[in-house]
Amino acid sequence: MRRDHWQREIDRLDPETQYEQIVRITAMHEFPWDSQQALSFALFRTYAVPSIGRLLHETGEFTGATQKRHDDTALILETLAAEGLDSPDGRAGVRRMNQMHGSYDISNDDLRYVLSTFVVTPVRWITRYGWRPGLDAEKTATVRYYQRLGRLMGIRDIPADYDGFAELMDAYERDTYAFDPRSRAVADATLDLFVGFYPRPLRPAMRRFSIALLDDHLRETFGYPRPPRLVTALAHGSLVARGRIVRFLPPRRRPAFLRDTHRIRSYPGGFMIERLGTFPATMPQDGSSPRG
Repeated sequence: MRRDHWQREIDRLDPETQYEQIVRITAMHEFPWDSQQALSFALFRTYAVPSIGRLLHETGEFTGATQKRHDDTALILETLAAEGLDSPDGRAGVRRMNQMHGSYDISNDDLRYVLSTFVVTPVRWITRYGWRPGLDAEKTATVRYYQRLGRLMGIRDIPADYDGFAELMDAYERDTYAFDPRSRAVADATLDLFVGFYPRPLRPAMRRFSIALLDDHLRETFGYPRPPRLVTALAHGSLVARGRIVRFLPPRRRPAFLRDTHRIRSYPGGFMIERLGTFPATMPQDGSSPRG
């Protein structure tokens, strides 16, 4: 297989109608590690919105069962992308998300913002650190995929294009980001989980590395100290260097799944998507969309 094999496959697809296939190629063949890291940072940045951070803290799930909440979120999102939104497992995954979100008073604005982070953060990550530039078809496919997912979740006033998503995300962060100790507690628990994936001697360095990768306004909102310039340069530089090395690797023949890595630890015997996540007493039983 030539190194541009999957790019040529994408060229044969229409991002307006075959967006799921393109998203699958991008996330599981061309940029699996980058996509996983970018979505982790996308979720992390949502904690800085006080209404989101407070809710996650009040449920106790993101501080008391951080590994399981990470695994549940990652597995649901991965299943949707891998199997397709209209597949039986895809529909079950959407139903699970709607049941969980519908259990709480979550505003449409917050849901739109979270959706925008899933669109914008991976595109910006790949632009900065990817082994090749992202394709216009990949960006369009990402937008169409999350527009469809957003509609299935009952989210209203979804942006029409990538620029709309980017403007929404940046403006929402400017308008809402504020320090809250509960949001910081959720961020700390998640950061502890991320660095816990590495050998113990490396964890302090990986924590500094992770903080150095945060946007300044996000880091300042959480009250994390500004890393030394050298640490920041090394953090970003190492990711750029990784991308340049990956450029010389052969194309990935088989899809890469996060569920096959050491980062997913809650379900060693396998999982049923219908049983992922939480089941609060207030949960609607019909999989209805969340209120906003």
